[in-house]
Amino acid sequence: MGKTVRKLEVASPVPADIDIANSVDPLHISEIAQELNLNPQHYDLYGKYKAKVLLSVIDELKGSGDGYYVVVGGITPTPLGEGKSTTTVGLCQAMGAFLDKKVVTCLRQPSQGPTFGIKGGAAGGGYSQVIPMDEFNLHLTGDIHAITAANNLLAAAIDTRIFHESTQSDKALLNRLCPPNKEGKKSFNDIMFRRLKKLGISKSKPEELTPEEIKKFARLDIDPNSITWRRVMDVNDRFLRKISIGQGPEEKGMVRETGFDIAVASEIMAVLALTTSLSDMRERLGKMVIGNSKAGDPITADDLGVGGALTVLMKDAINPTLMQTLEGTPVLVHAGPFANIAHGNSSIVADKIALKLVGPGGFVVTEAGFGADIGAEKFMNIKCRYSGLTPQCAIIVATIRALKMHGGGPDVVAGKPLDRAYVTENVALVEAGCINLARHISNTKAYGVNVVVAVNKFSTDSEAELNAVRSSALSAGAFDAVICTHHAHGGKGAVDLGIAVQKACENVKQPLKFLYPLDISIKEKIEAIAKSYGASGVEYSEQAEKQIEMYSKQGFSGLPICMAKTQYSFSHNASEKGAPSGFVLPIRDVRASIGAGFIYPLVGTMSTMPGLPTRPCFYDIDLDTATGKVIGLS
Repeated sequence: MGKTVRKLEVASPVPADIDIANSVDPLHISEIAQELNLNPQHYDLYGKYKAKVLLSVIDELKGSGDGYYVVVGGITPTPLGEGKSTTTVGLCQAMGAFLDKKVVTCLRQPSQGPTFGIKGGAAGGGYSQVIPMDEFNLHLTGDIHAITAANNLLAAAIDTRIFHESTQSDKALLNRLCPPNKEGKKSFNDIMFRRLKKLGISKSKPEELTPEEIKKFARLDIDPNSITWRRVMDVNDRFLRKISIGQGPEEKGMVRETGFDIAVASEIMAVLALTTSLSDMRERLGKMVIGNSKAGDPITADDLGVGGALTVLMKDAINPTLMQTLEGTPVLVHAGPFANIAHGNSSIVADKIALKLVGPGGFVVTEAGFGADIGAEKFMNIKCRYSGLTPQCAIIVATIRALKMHGGGPDVVAGKPLDRAYVTENVALVEAGCINLARHISNTKAYGVNVVVAVNKFSTDSEAELNAVRSSALSAGAFDAVICTHHAHGGKGAVDLGIAVQKACENVKQPLKFLYPLDISIKEKIEAIAKSYGASGVEYSEQAEKQIEMYSKQGFSGLPICMAKTQYSFSHNASEKGAPSGFVLPIRDVRASIGAGFIYPLVGTMSTMPGLPTRPCFYDIDLDTATGKVIGLS
């Protein structure tokens, strides 16, 4: 990457992440942009170290070729995580700073919930990080705040519409929706024509409507029990999971139960991640279904007249944020959808921009949340389906620690010291656990990509254990398996991984193959995914059956499937480690994100609003008032 590359001075033992991040002075973001051939008219600066890259870059570079496309997934993780973000960043530092390749890292924007809660930040770790780390983990450029504002505007519109419809006649509703202008003439505005078209009404003036058409147009008749749209905020606040609203005296007893989700669980976040352009985002936001009418018809944001306003609130959020790694390689941070009820991948537009900027022979490396059974599966079947992009290589990150757990090791619990089994040599335990790695390799290879295993090395791992993983990975069909020390050494520790990834990309023989076609039934799609988990069958609750029937009747059965399941096992049971098979996968409920464009079956219970522990991360976070630097972020 030429002159922007920064020489890292590494210390041993590895200092705290925030101390490493604070020890490096970031380059001005215009220098990073310049290395990517971005001119000042291609981006808007947000301070010295962040810039929003404008979508016009895609149009300008339309005729140029794409670089190689690499996705980073992992084996089934322990609650401590196995270092996918760190590996993603470390690989890119190796590619740019040591192998002289054009490279862009594409990462999700983290939620502030975990930053102040249990997990801490998500900027990578050790000597493989995105900086400035505090800006990355906190407000960034305000995208999550924009999502919160848009989400809650829609929530307010829903309850207010029910309130006004409860007290007015059809004619009064029409008169207020289409008030006369100064000349006394009434008219429909643009967004109203969307509803008229949906209803099959071709009239262009309010006075032309028959009483029956007035009722259909003006009265949404939302069934309060069917409303799926909840309010959001970007804080772990367990006491908002279930609330009642409408308690004020002016709301005339219109009390209903609802709740808050964390902001990144909003469908608007999934829309942002899967959209391909501003006009596509406008359509997706308008198509979001918030519930049904009492007659059973889906009610959308456009029916409520708010789709355009949502797009206005999101107009800057659609532009990805340019940042940098510790070694001065470029990063695009954009979107951060949940990896269970949504698809857990950063945005399509960031990947598209990055692939054009690196050009043929360059590399774009993006990360897919959770294990490869979830994040990488959704990357292939949902994200690549909508983007039309084809990856050449998939990396599966593994640790000796997680493999020992899958081999039958004791429970790994966040916040508790690791059992002795995890810090002393036990090759047999590692070999037994490689059954989990092997299934991830064969599942991922089936998409037609080359699979490279990256073993994220810890100081307690022995040579014999690392060799056991390498030989297991190769015999399971991996293109290569590489030991990495990027956490301790930065890009230098991932040079071998970079070379392996380059070879894997240059030697792809097959086109991308999806796990299922879209034109089969919802159940057949669910069953295809369940089979990849090792299930022998699927069992549907009465509620799930009802929802599948409703979505099929409403015309949504052609959408891809986004399974909401635990990340801690291939099965629905988090304690089933290794590679379980022969189990029946229970589907408790089935929901849909119509604007984002997927159906999500719920396997077990999914929390969409995390809680805070007894000792949250915020105890450690403070500001050095002398220097203005953030301290204690992890």
